[in-house]
Amino acid sequence: MAPVERVQDPGIRDWNFPRGIASVVLMVGYAGEQGVSTTRMLAGTGLTEATLRDPDAQIDAHIELAVVRNLVRELADRPALGVEVGRRYRITTFGIFGFACVSSPTLGEAILFALRYLELSFTFCLPVAQWRAGEFVAWVHDESIPADVRQFLVERDVTAMHQVMSDLLGTPAPLVRAEFRFAEPAYADRLTQVLGVRAEFGRMHNLFAIEPAMLEQPLPQANEHTWAICLAQCRDLVDRRRARTGIAAEVRELLVPGGADGFAAPAGIDTVARNLNVSTRTLRRHLDAAGTSYRALLDEVRRALAEEMLTATPLSVSDVAIRLGYAESSTFIFAFKRWTGATPAAYRRERALRR
Repeated sequence: MAPVERVQDPGIRDWNFPRGIASVVLMVGYAGEQGVSTTRMLAGTGLTEATLRDPDAQIDAHIELAVVRNLVRELADRPALGVEVGRRYRITTFGIFGFACVSSPTLGEAILFALRYLELSFTFCLPVAQWRAGEFVAWVHDESIPADVRQFLVERDVTAMHQVMSDLLGTPAPLVRAEFRFAEPAYADRLTQVLGVRAEFGRMHNLFAIEPAMLEQPLPQANEHTWAICLAQCRDLVDRRRARTGIAAEVRELLVPGGADGFAAPAGIDTVARNLNVSTRTLRRHLDAAGTSYRALLDEVRRALAEEMLTATPLSVSDVAIRLGYAESSTFIFAFKRWTGATPAAYRRERALRR
């Protein structure tokens, strides 16, 4: 499967990505069972009950965060709230993203897919996967999460990840260890019961680990044909969600090169800022307010151009890297694999076989 000491980052850099409505529906439903009205749960969000009934609704991450805050405020005295809510996230909660995971050949393949398309999830914590001798570790980063809901979201997201892995395997996922940055809570035994391992608290990082052999285990509902269909649908969904408006759309348009052959290197941020008649600092601030960054938009443009060049031109991988502004081919290959899960050469071969 994966070599020793391999690290796989998620396909996103922070939790501020558009998301579906299903997670909010789940939390509102849980709160309702505890006697909290939908009106109180949606206070300050601009959401309506009609929105909750629309399976295609998309919301800003800050809207879900507002719902989280309402939930934590309304049920502040309920022990293990994050754990209990996290257990409600099943593979079916995630729609086509979940179907892609469940039809993956192995747990390891499902995890790699989930990391690449993490923006189709509802997570606020960002997992980084590490394969090393005798252990697979998921490092769960919470540094950018607001402090008032950080512990709840760590508990919710880690429990949800464990629950989804259990759904994929058809049996409780056997963890070998779990660690959390927050202090040991009074309900630590409940975490042990749910995760199946005694967690350690007050540690440097949030993490959980499983035996690497579990990653090779075939999933009971694996189906190559269904998996391929789901992968294509997930990619289309990501592309639609990444459709940009406002300042981000203007930047993206300026990043698309206009060389003689259509494949000049994308413009640098200083050049883009000058073309928009703003300072570089102001541009960064505007993009941050829009929930994106120059680097994220540059990655989107580079990925689209790379895929086009690898599919429609005979350019070598080295030439593609140079035209995209990379100083070294190895840097481009690493970035392309992070975007797509495949090397440029493998991507080109796969597309050639489809034609």
